[in-house]
Formats: sequence, structure tokens, C-alpha cells
Amino acid sequence: MPALNPTHDPARRSWVEAANDLRGDFPIQNLPFGIFRRHGEPAQSARAGVAIGDQILDLVACLDAGLLAGTSAEAAARLAATGGTLNTLMAAGNGASSALRAGLSDMLSHGGAISARARAEAARILVPMEEAELGLPAAIGAFTDFLTSIYHTERGGRMTRPDSPVPQNFRHLPIAYNSRASTVVSSGHAIRRPNGQRRRPEGEIAFGPCEHLDFELELGLFVGPGNAMGEPIALRAAPEHIFGFCLVNDWSARDIQRWESHPLGPFLAKSAATTISPWVVTAEAMAPFRIAAFARPASDPAPLPYLADPADQEEGGMDLGLEAFILTARMRERGEAPARLTATNFRHMYWTFGQMLTHHASNGCALRPGDLIASGTTSGPTDEARACLSELNLDPSTRSRRAIALPNGESRLWLDDGDEVIFRARAERPGFVPIGFGECRGRVDPAPAWPA
Repeated sequence: MPALNPTHDPARRSWVEAANDLRGDFPIQNLPFGIFRRHGEPAQSARAGVAIGDQILDLVACLDAGLLAGTSAEAAARLAATGGTLNTLMAAGNGASSALRAGLSDMLSHGGAISARARAEAARILVPMEEAELGLPAAIGAFTDFLTSIYHTERGGRMTRPDSPVPQNFRHLPIAYNSRASTVVSSGHAIRRPNGQRRRPEGEIAFGPCEHLDFELELGLFVGPGNAMGEPIALRAAPEHIFGFCLVNDWSARDIQRWESHPLGPFLAKSAATTISPWVVTAEAMAPFRIAAFARPASDPAPLPYLADPADQEEGGMDLGLEAFILTARMRERGEAPARLTATNFRHMYWTFGQMLTHHASNGCALRPGDLIASGTTSGPTDEARACLSELNLDPSTRSRRAIALPNGESRLWLDDGDEVIFRARAERPGFVPIGFGECRGRVDPAPAWPA
């Protein structure tokens, strides 16, 4: 696991004043990477940046100004500045991103070796976030979605398998399916309600716009160097292949999903769209918030040896608070604040990201830089921690569904057109500066008309 170093020092402060507001997501202890361009610039001008307070540090501008010349961070910055994605930096391994993080932390901190020079170039190297458009941080070649919350699994299973709600294999291996990389979009991109086939309760088979559209609050992992085909990754080596994390909204068409999932699992119900947050919080930035893996009940089977490692058990979990909000069309028109739907924590995941990655590659499957791995719905044990509508609207006593009341008098069973779903995340621990992930936001637009 990444070790603590001076970049995590809670006393470190930045000359970018907004970064010193402890209520913000992007203090100098965070420094997440992303891809941006100024509003109005052509798409090909997209380039690597780092979030600091309410600004974006333009890595290309830093290199052009010679600010990193002669430092160990320069080579890594050039990797990040290549090709309009972070894939090359991800491929270089965590040593490169760590060197770049250290150099940028020094450059942006009060009293750093080159901070005075950088501050003099502030107008050249800093871009206000409000003036920028954020894109996908990587060219995502593959996207795999796991099922790692036993609470989400059990609640859903009570509806279809009341006598055995948790599948037998869940406690033995991290369950997953391969989703669609081509429809992963960055925060702010509108989502069209998907068309699809479903079986209505009375037995009619129908096709048309999804009627039970849902969100799933998840955490995503971007793969670093990855492995060659046929070469597995040992669990002890898994952290070397974890570049960083983002928020993931796995939009889910529940009516389509219920009809199509047997016998092969989700297909069109999940592949229409997935929204991710644009900033990648590095594994190193999350080091202070590492915790022990989920404590399994003594009655549960121990993981097989390939999924067991002392370091992963000691530090494979993360203490990360996650929230989902809804902003309806009526709320937006009236200038009302979004309503919180759920608050959970990643500490409740039954399997660690290390175990997910190792299991994924255990058969020799090649994982490549920039591949996206999602945790599955991050539901926790309490009612407040149900991380999707299909759990929130569930009445377990009657095995039926009931609409969720919103503070403004509206109610929702499923998402309506015009609804905007917003995810936020924050890691906090006494003695360290809290860090956030920025928003993962998407609005539901009406389904497209079927072509004539």
C-alpha cells in the first residue's frame, strides 16, 4: 500500500488560497489528475491538469514555463502531458505519479523550492475551474463492474430469492460482469433514457422507453500498468496496479434488467450509459484513509489463498463517505438545493479493490492502463446507506415498493426525465486534511424517438 510522506502533511498549505479551505474537495494534500480544456477551445486542446482549490494547474503550461525542469517530476509531467489522456502516466506505474505529486506539492506549497517562481507564473499556469470543461481522464479500453456489497446483494435477493438472498458464490469470489466502455461519460453529460424490452407484471412483452430507471452509487478504480495476457497478478502486488479512484454512476434500467438477466446476467440494462467523476484521486492521496478490510462473520468461509494477503486485510479497505442527491426539474426551476437520498461508506464492501483486481486477472485476463473497474453498489447496513432506488423504495416487510418522499413534496419510485443525480465523496480522518472527489453528475433526458 502507498506509504505516508510529506505530501500528506496536514500542516502543509498552498499559495492557492482556495486550497486552504478545509471544506473544499481539493486541498494540497489531494492533487487529483484530470483532463480539461477551456470553454471554447477545440477538442484537440484537451490536456492534463491537477485540481487545486478552485483552480486547475495546467501541466502543459508548467512544462512550457520550465517550472519542473531539472526535477524528478519533469519526466512524469511529460508523460501526463502526452496524448490528451492520462493513460501514459497510468502505464508508467505509481512511482511516476508519486514523483509528479511530490514535485507539484512542493511547487504549490508555501515555502516550496520553486513555489515563488510558480506563483509568479500563476496567471499562465492556473485555470479557474469555472472556465474549464472536464473530460474523461483516460481512454477506457474496458469496463468491469463488480458486486461487492453484501448488504446490496441481500436486499435485492430478498425480492427474488427470499429463502436464500445471497448467492452461494458471493462469499467465495468477487462477482462481476463486463460492461460497455464506449458509453462511459464524464460528469455533466446528459443521459438519454434507454429503450428496451421488458416483461410487464401481467405477462405482456413490450418494447419502449425504460420505466424503472435507477442509479447506483459506486466507486471506480483506474488500472495502472496492468498485466500481460496469461500473467496473473498476485494480491500482494495488486497495489502496484491501482492508479487511482473516481465516482461511478452505474445507470440501471431495472425493468429491462429483470427480463434480460437470466441466464447470462445484465446486458442492455447497464450498457446505455455510465457516468464517472472527472478527477482521479490517486491511491497515494488515499493512503491516510486506508483501513482494515471488511470484518467477515466467523461463519463465513475464509477467502481462498490467492485472495488472502495480510497487508490487504490490514489496509485493503477505505474509510470514504459517499452521498447521492437528486435535483428534480421542479427543484431546478425554483432554485432549490438538491435533496440527499443516501449516505454510505466504502468501508462496508465485502471485497477489497485488491481482491477484485487479482480475481479479475487470475485467469490470465489482460488488464491495461486506463481500464475501469467499478465496485458495484456501495450500500451499507443501515436504511440510510441504501445506495440505489431499488433498495430505497423497497418495503422488505411486504416485498413491495413504495415511493420515496422528497422534501419539496414530490416523490419518486424511479427516476423521471429531468431528474439530475449527483454523487459526492469525502475522506476524513483525525490528524489529516479531508479530501474530496468533486461531483459525479448526470441529468436524465427523454428517450430518443425510435427510428422510422
